[in-house]
Amino acid sequence: MGRKFIDCREFPSESHCTIAIAADTESELLDAAAQHAVAVHGHQDTPELRDALRQCMHEGTPPAASPGASA
Repeated sequence: MGRKFIDCREFPSESHCTIAIAADTESELLDAAAQHAVAVHGHQDTPELRDALRQCMHEGTPPAASPGASA
């Protein structure tokens, strides 16, 4: 099992969040991402939020540049 990440830069937000979270396990990443979504973005920690976060996970490590940005 390789490293996984979620990158807030992939999603438009009023805060223009640039956080990327990475972990060695899906469980650890899911917990950290849910805590971030609640604390920073004002979401409720629900099963639906966690399902949506699972869909946002990628294998590997986050890119240095914002996804979709030209180099």
